[in-house]
Order: sequence, then structure tokens, then C-alpha cells
Amino acid sequence: MTGRQKLVLTLLLGSQFMIAVDFSILNVALPVVGEGLGFSLAHLQWIATSFALAAAGFTLLFGRVADLVGRKSLFVGGMAVLGLSSALGGLATSPEVLLTARVLQGLATAAVTPAGLALLTTAFREGPLRERALGLNGALMSAGFTAGAILGGLLTDLLSWRWAFFVNVPVAALVVALAPSAITDSRPEKRPRLDVPGAVTVTGGLLLLVLGLSQAAETGWTAPVTLAALAAGAALLAAFVSIERRAAAPLVPVHILKRRSVVWGNTAGLIAFATETSLVFLLTLYLQEVLGYSALATGLAFGVLGVGTVVGGVLGGRAVGRFGNRRAIVFGGTVQAGATLTLVALGTSGAWIWLLLAATFVGGVGNMLMIVGFMVTATSGLPDAEQGRATGLATMTQQVGIALGIPVMSAVVTARTGAATGPDAVLSGVATAVLVNAALVLLGALLAGRFLAGARRAKDEAHEGH
Repeated sequence: MTGRQKLVLTLLLGSQFMIAVDFSILNVALPVVGEGLGFSLAHLQWIATSFALAAAGFTLLFGRVADLVGRKSLFVGGMAVLGLSSALGGLATSPEVLLTARVLQGLATAAVTPAGLALLTTAFREGPLRERALGLNGALMSAGFTAGAILGGLLTDLLSWRWAFFVNVPVAALVVALAPSAITDSRPEKRPRLDVPGAVTVTGGLLLLVLGLSQAAETGWTAPVTLAALAAGAALLAAFVSIERRAAAPLVPVHILKRRSVVWGNTAGLIAFATETSLVFLLTLYLQEVLGYSALATGLAFGVLGVGTVVGGVLGGRAVGRFGNRRAIVFGGTVQAGATLTLVALGTSGAWIWLLLAATFVGGVGNMLMIVGFMVTATSGLPDAEQGRATGLATMTQQVGIALGIPVMSAVVTARTGAATGPDAVLSGVATAVLVNAALVLLGALLAGRFLAGARRAKDEAHEGH
């Protein structure tokens, strides 16, 4: 890498790490935040849900906006909003102000993440350097989720929950100061019109989908509000696909949606993020409800998972370069599934923590191999002009996966435990959900590998025909 590429990589990876930290930094502090600002227990989840709604709902739209108006401008503007909204959250004195700050943080995340990924993929050509950059990006993002839990616990215990917001401000300011001169951007010669009907339907569909999933975790899958939100979201997303077929300047061209690498790469990514983030949720239940760990001790226990994801990210780019992205997805998913499956054996004794630490480390390595394979697959074979669309899709997949996993696994735990309470009941529910989790990641990796292999054969046959 050149010196400029290293600087660009540092700035982009730093911003993505900070965004990943934001996803989880408030999780262990939610009860303290709620008590400090007067949130009721029923409304406490909206501190996380408001962020997830904005982040997932607007990601695809901002991925396209990045292609139209310039990725650097959107990236820098998004980082500025992220810094200001973090300051607002830290100074909040009422639930309304805090939720406003969280929505603004989510919107900033929806802008910064696809714009940053597009800048990353266009700064490095397809090949070893891009694979290495994407591997480091994936490693730091996954490590950020873990670091957020640890940092949130430390800041809340030692200082105040407000520092979970304030810690973002200097990082955002540094990126905003350095990025304009360090990052180069390419603007389209002609600005095509924005696909407004497509933008409205996909944004509305994703908002309703995430809202429905969040409501499912709170009120159940059969509650009228859950069913209505999920049905309306599905209808809008179906309308979006129909609109894209006829649009003159579609938000996501049909030829991109038809590419097996895009479809199955994103499928693998959806499953990778849904299973790993929901596994953290399941193990949090186990550590706190069965073993009696504190929030801070729980966060520290997940530090081993963070180390595993960093190792997997560093190895991921090399694995993709040597064995191919399809094999990286299959191997990573298989390793993650095997490590997750061992957690079914967890018991009520404190000695089982050693199995948990070993399994989460190995599973973290496998999950990261799968994620790097997904990112390379979902963004390869497309021109630079469409990288914003591709990274927007990939980022949307990531956000929806994070939102999808926890409600699904929570429903499995609830179905298994019923009205029963106590450590034994929680352990039984967690074990069942862990089994489902392992089966999902294995099935997803194998299916993605099979269909990506078919796409590779079809491509080779077409090349031979020419």
C-alpha cells in the first residue's frame, strides 16, 4: 500500500469501528440510562430500536445517494452528524431528546457505512489489497461490537453512561478534519435522477420490517401490531422489486439483483450477522441469568470473542486470496457452526465458562471468515460507479441481520421455556436456541457455497462459449 492508501484505510477503518461500537455500547447501560432519564421498562428497548430503525431503513437509499452526489461528501457529512448527535445524546435530559439523538445517530450510520465501504472498495482494486482491506474492515467492525459492550460497561461504572455518547465526539471530529484532504472521490459526469418511488418503497419496507421484528421481541410474533408491520413491510419490498424492473434510473438495477454473487453473497452475510449477534444475546442470558455474572463481567467475557473476530479478519483476506471467497464462506460457516454446537453442553457450574470462551473464540474466527467472504463476493465484478449500490446492499444486509437475529432467537427461548423461570429454564431455552443457531449458519454457508459454485460454472461456460 502507498502512504496515502494507508492513511485512507486508517480513517475509514476508524470510522467503521466507531460505528460498530455505537451498536453495542449502550446495551449494558440501558437500565442505568432508563433510570436516569425516566424511561419506563416497556419503552427502554426504543433506545436501541430507534437507532436500528434509522440505520437499517435508510442504508440502501444513502448507498445510492453516495453514487450520485459523491461518496466523500456524504461520508464527511455523515461523520459530522454522528459527532453532533453523539454530543446531543450525552447532554440529553429527557427521553425525547435522547431518542432524537439516537435516530440522528442511526441516520448518520446509514450514510457513513455504505459511503465508507464504497470509498474503501474504490481505493483498492479487486485483488489481494482489496481483500486485505475488507478483511481488516470486517475484523474491526466485529471487534467494535465486542469493544462496545466492554467499553459501555467500563464507562458506565467508572464515569457515567453519558460518556458512551461523548467518546464518539473527538473521533468524529478527527475524521472530519482529516478526511477532506486525505480521501479522493469520483463524481459521476452526469447525475441521473434519483429513483424516488424505489427509495420510498424500500425505505418504508425496511423500516416496517425492522419495526415488526422489534415488536416481535416485545409483544410476540402473533401480536396484531407485529403481523401488520411485517405484512406491510413485505408488501412494500415486493412493490420495490416491481418498481425497479420499470424504473429508468433504478435505485438497484435488476441486473444487480439477478447476479448470483450479489444474492448469495448477501444471503451468507445476512446469516453470519444474524447468528453471531444473536449468539451474543443468548450467551448474555446464560452468563447473567445462569452463572450470575454482572453486566461488566459479561462484557469482559466477550473480549475473547473480539480477539477471535480480529484474528479471523486478519486471516480472512488471505484465505479469500488463496482459496477463493466461496470456500472462505463455506469453511468459515462450518467452523462457526461447529463451535456454536459445542455450547449446547453448557451447564450451571461456573467451570463451563472455559468452554464458552474457547467456543466463542473459534466461532468468532469462523464468523469473520464468512463475513469477509460475503463482502468480497457481494462487491466483486461490479464497476466503481456501482460500488455504492453494492455496498449499500451489503450494509443493508448487515443491519437487517443484526435486527433479525435477536427477535428470532428470543422467540425460540420463549417457546422452549414457556412460563417457567429460574436458571434451569433459561439454560434449557438457551441450549435449544443455540442448536437452532448452529443449524442456521451451517445451512446458510452450505447453500451459499453451492449456488456460488453454480454461478462460477455458468460464468466459465459463458466465457468458453465466447
